[in-house]
Amino acid sequence: MPLSTRPFGRIGQTPTAIGFGAWAIGGTWGEVTDTQAKDALNAALDAGMTFIDTADVYGDGLSERRIAQVLHDRSGPRPFIATKAGRRSNPHTADSYNLANLTAYIDRSRANLQMDTLDLVQLHCPPTEVYGDAKVYDALDTLKAQGKIAKYGVSVERIEEAMTAIQRPGVTSVQIIFNLFRQRPAGQFLAAAKAANVAVIARVPLASSLLTGKMSAASTFAADDHRSFNRNGEAFDKGETFSGV
Repeated sequence: MPLSTRPFGRIGQTPTAIGFGAWAIGGTWGEVTDTQAKDALNAALDAGMTFIDTADVYGDGLSERRIAQVLHDRSGPRPFIATKAGRRSNPHTADSYNLANLTAYIDRSRANLQMDTLDLVQLHCPPTEVYGDAKVYDALDTLKAQGKIAKYGVSVERIEEAMTAIQRPGVTSVQIIFNLFRQRPAGQFLAAAKAANVAVIARVPLASSLLTGKMSAASTFAADDHRSFNRNGEAFDKGETFSGV
């Protein structure tokens, strides 16, 4: 049975409702070999998935490069690829979301993915004040005018950030945590996004494997797996790991 598809807001695409989250094939989920990564992505594409989500910091670009390698060896239509930018900044501050940095990050992703124009670039969970900063969106508009990105959106930690972002005319998508544990988006936000014709990408849908039915209280993880080192938000927002449960 073919996978169902859904309109993707103003982006003008109709990808499969289930996509391939490529964080694990880049890093911080324990060891994933090159063969395992490619087999997983090929299995998803063979099943009919036409949407891939990645980021430039997943394995310091390894996720993006592995995606490019798999697609290079396949024939047929290319899936829609969403990547993210901004988390490479160190320190990760609001003022690091500027044209110079975003240009450098996006050029790097273009090289990693072997794409002249990126389908969708999302601000990668920046500090809250970034979502309301006109200068950041001006920078993204510049990159779009240069042909380096086709569309842009945001990835958020909080509903309030999402509500701010969808007021911006250039924001075409919002990626937000949504699963059985995290239901708040089902209220005001989803209705507002629909009214604005903004695509919604549900992330952490299985709560970092907690909802797969394959884990128990005795489950353990490798030291380089974020489910070990970020269990309580030690490295980044704890909502990214087990949805903060």
